[in-house]
Amino acid sequence: MSTLSQKAATLLELHQPGNPVVLPTVWDAWSANLAVSAGFTALTVGSHPVSDSIGKPDNEGITFDELLARITQISGAVDVPLSVDIEAGYGEDPKRLIDGLISAGAVGLNIEDTVHSEGGRLREAQEHADFVGALRAASDATDVHVVINARTDLFVKAIGDESDRVERAIARLKLAAEAGADSLYPVGFHNDADYKRLAEELPLPINAIANPAEGDLSHFASLGVGRISFGPIFQMELAKRAEEILGRWK
Repeated sequence: MSTLSQKAATLLELHQPGNPVVLPTVWDAWSANLAVSAGFTALTVGSHPVSDSIGKPDNEGITFDELLARITQISGAVDVPLSVDIEAGYGEDPKRLIDGLISAGAVGLNIEDTVHSEGGRLREAQEHADFVGALRAASDATDVHVVINARTDLFVKAIGDESDRVERAIARLKLAAEAGADSLYPVGFHNDADYKRLAEELPLPINAIANPAEGDLSHFASLGVGRISFGPIFQMELAKRAEEILGRWK
């Protein structure tokens, strides 16, 4: 447990606005080893690529137990902090989510506000903050400060009028911060002005999604981002390369 506590503290310390930690998004022991061998010292595990890797759909097409089995394999293969995308929570109790992640060797999580089990509705802002708060309370009951990355899908689902979407996202994520989040994830690809506004007006480091084949670390740093992950894009880019290689043999 002390080792996991240290890993959690390390992961939290890596979140520095203007000097973002890059957490390659992996899905199994092989991809995790690939990223660690490339020099990365912390990773995030994506629900979408994990689901793809076992032939199931994203958006909670897998169970929490299936995810934990994969996390256990990854944590057994690499000795770095792991943050895990737990989607909307798979309908599980916050204590079960925290205890399960810790038992599998993870020290961080993404929690989104889209409830896939209820038709893909978006949690109300306070409802999502309350869920974040329950996760924080469950973490506080252990010896591991699980790093909570609170995500909103306002942008990717294009909820409401575009003219005030950034403002609404900021209000929503501020509630999550007050509830105990450690970083904030306005998931989506944004223009520079919006990234800067999000970074300046939110009280915690923000997570940006990047395309590893095209993104630029120094540019994200200049926008004030504190954390970068790749979602399913790293896996997709490798798939493109695989098509090129295999295509030669048709």
